[in-house]
Amino acid sequence: MKPPQPSIDPDASDPAAQPSDGDWPQWAAWLAHAYTGLGLLLAAVMAVCIVQGGSESFRWAFACMLAACLVDATDGSLARRLHAKEVLPNFDGSKLDDIIDFLTFTSLPLLLVWRAELLPPALDAVLLVALVASAYGFCQVQAKTPDGYFVGFPSYWNIVAFYLYVLQFPGWLAAALVLVLAALTFVPSYYLYPSRGAVLSRFSNFLGGVWVMLLVAILWTLHAHDAGEPPSISAQAISTQTISTQSRNLALISLFYPAYYMGVSWAITLWRWRQTRQASSQREG
Repeated sequence: MKPPQPSIDPDASDPAAQPSDGDWPQWAAWLAHAYTGLGLLLAAVMAVCIVQGGSESFRWAFACMLAACLVDATDGSLARRLHAKEVLPNFDGSKLDDIIDFLTFTSLPLLLVWRAELLPPALDAVLLVALVASAYGFCQVQAKTPDGYFVGFPSYWNIVAFYLYVLQFPGWLAAALVLVLAALTFVPSYYLYPSRGAVLSRFSNFLGGVWVMLLVAILWTLHAHDAGEPPSISAQAISTQTISTQSRNLALISLFYPAYYMGVSWAITLWRWRQTRQASSQREG
């Protein structure tokens, strides 16, 4: 019996039938960059909320951080689909993305940690360590690998700020966590980059979707007492008066995703380090 022949797409073999980069309108490419630019608007709202202070303002700041994460997770795919880099070669969307990420992932979350008094005043200087470490990480040429990993702790200070705020860690433990994560920025370790097709990307994105829904629920139930709150409130007052028990419990459950992310990332890191050592030994042998 004659084996079945593969179907042939008449357009696939004809280069003239394939859409070229020039076939994509410039307005579509600018639309992709405008979508990335939404992060600037979110950063501006975050800054206002953080400066204003108070539990309701902090809740809106975290909501903007979450929205900025969702934009950041999807804008690259949109830009690639619309061939933004090819259609607008003189505009670097990745630079715009890095600027926004530094604001929404690093500088503003660290400012919130200081504004909400989540660290003892004597230990506030560790936030500057995290800021400098993050700047170093953002400036690394090899900050991302071609096969879809971040190199060094990927400056998720927005997530750190969120859990410090909701779970109210003891001051010394919060400061130690910030220092450890800042130090990991300088370690050539590998962290999952699910939106770039890293290993386990589909499973990671599924778990990430569940995690995002939990974060929304936490923000929805975050404060037990908002009425009559003064414009600025200390961390101790937040801890004892406004963070709801339901939010704390949901936050503890939601830690499954950061634990999964760090656990898998470090398992991959150790495996890659072992492979590198073995390759080096074979060359020397």
